[in-house]
Amino acid sequence: MKRILSYPLSVIFYLLFGLTLVIFHLLQWLGVTLGGAKAHRGVINIMNLCLLRCLHALGVTFSFKNQHDLPKNKPLIIVSNHQSMFDIPLISWYLRRHKPKFISKIELGKGIPSISFNLRHGGHVLIDRKNPKQSIPALSKFGKYIAEHNFAAVIFPEGTRSKDGNPKEFAATGLKILFKNAPEALVVPVTINNSWKLVKYGNFPMGIGIHLTLEVQEPISIDKEPELLIKKIEERVTLAIRN
Repeated sequence: MKRILSYPLSVIFYLLFGLTLVIFHLLQWLGVTLGGAKAHRGVINIMNLCLLRCLHALGVTFSFKNQHDLPKNKPLIIVSNHQSMFDIPLISWYLRRHKPKFISKIELGKGIPSISFNLRHGGHVLIDRKNPKQSIPALSKFGKYIAEHNFAAVIFPEGTRSKDGNPKEFAATGLKILFKNAPEALVVPVTINNSWKLVKYGNFPMGIGIHLTLEVQEPISIDKEPELLIKKIEERVTLAIRN
């Protein structure tokens, strides 16, 4: 019965989702043109809230848990598990005060209303995973940019999304580059739960009646050997995953 109900609700969701992307594509352009980076950031914050609200059409609810006082005058490296594309508006909205900037694959920089525009104009970095000559310098520059402006770099070290919620092994390269180029940053492990259930049938129909959670784990300073630090981060992220 739940699967049957998901079909009409998914149609409603995608109509709302698509309309949101089209409207905010124009609003982003106006924000960048008339108000620069600050205005664009304000538009993006509202867009991410609206994208999450679209999920209410599927009966989706949200919880955010953070018992830690994250500094606003210090760069952050947010390290998260990755379960679906909805992890991005979830992190973007609930951690918006820290101005999160994402590491994304270069293919997403074109052709997607709102999303591609934001990736190109919002201070994010687009990398070609198959081309180290492009990706390594781009990540190095990104780390320095984050450090200079006290922004938050968001990285999904699993690389690809988990289709069943079970975490994949963290890749070390991207994290090590960020550590090297933003050594004063505070590493913030975060755990996302149940996002994968939205797309457990694929992109259509969507899962319904799901409770998504975002939990901030205890932050860690970059004062250890990279391998030990990455292992500690991975433990903090994955121990809180519940399927």
